[in-house]
Amino acid sequence: MTLEKFVVTETTGRLDKIIAEYLPQYSRSQANEWIKKELVQVNGETKKAKYQAKTNEVITIEVPEPVTLDLKPQDIPLDIVYEDDDVLVVNKPQGMVVHPSLGHEDGTLVNALMFYTPLSNINGVFRPGIVHRIDKDTSGLLMVAKNDKAHEALSVNLKAKKNLREYLVLVHGEFKENIGTIKAPLGRSSKDRKKQAVIDGGREAVTHFKVIKRFVGYTLLSATLETGRTHQIRVHLAYIGHPVAGDPLYGPKKTLPGNGQYLHAHTLGLTQPTTGQELEFEAPLPEYFTTMLNQLEPYSNQGSEE
Repeated sequence: MTLEKFVVTETTGRLDKIIAEYLPQYSRSQANEWIKKELVQVNGETKKAKYQAKTNEVITIEVPEPVTLDLKPQDIPLDIVYEDDDVLVVNKPQGMVVHPSLGHEDGTLVNALMFYTPLSNINGVFRPGIVHRIDKDTSGLLMVAKNDKAHEALSVNLKAKKNLREYLVLVHGEFKENIGTIKAPLGRSSKDRKKQAVIDGGREAVTHFKVIKRFVGYTLLSATLETGRTHQIRVHLAYIGHPVAGDPLYGPKKTLPGNGQYLHAHTLGLTQPTTGQELEFEAPLPEYFTTMLNQLEPYSNQGSEE
């Protein structure tokens, strides 16, 4: 058990929220669990999560030891687009988590990959082989490293912005522009730790977009990442007033039905780590996505494609 202790200074408010803000390595849900188990004290007394913490109060938390996950290979079908001795390119379905975490101990892409092939160890126990991630409810292409040398090479290229990562995304609203670029720095939202937001002093984030097809009330875009921040496309498009359709976190409550955002990692380019060959792959839109597009009414004036 680890003891955490801090004094409330400038920010005051609900106890669970205060803990998450003052100790950002922990989530608000974790704070809630500790409060329920009476592991949190305010000036030596236990309080409820809704307690309003005040300036100069001392918060003490007995943080339990983290629960260890027993990572197991699982025989789960994989849609493998490409494979060689170094790299695997897989088409991840919507609804599959990329790597295990508390709450998602199994059934992940990593569990499936461990059953199928040896993986690099650079990202530690719970993310072997994972060079980059996409969200649970985003479908599409991911590159996976089968050994440490390949992982290092792929990571260097990713950091140097040498990989092509193009997404197809359905958004709310009818775009007037045909092409454009969104440059807005991203960081964790001060209002909700689960969210990212455009903030002053955030990390550089650049998204390029192009209109593919217009519908009444919606637009299908191609979005290309120049940087790869958490939730980048989702946050950037919401920021300019065109949130991703079906997005439960950044979109409106009244949106298209489905199991999450209509966002698909369509094209992936990479340099083969051993040969240096430039490779490019595409994954067609999944059925849930094309079915929805067929239900939308095309916009009469599609405009120029240039």
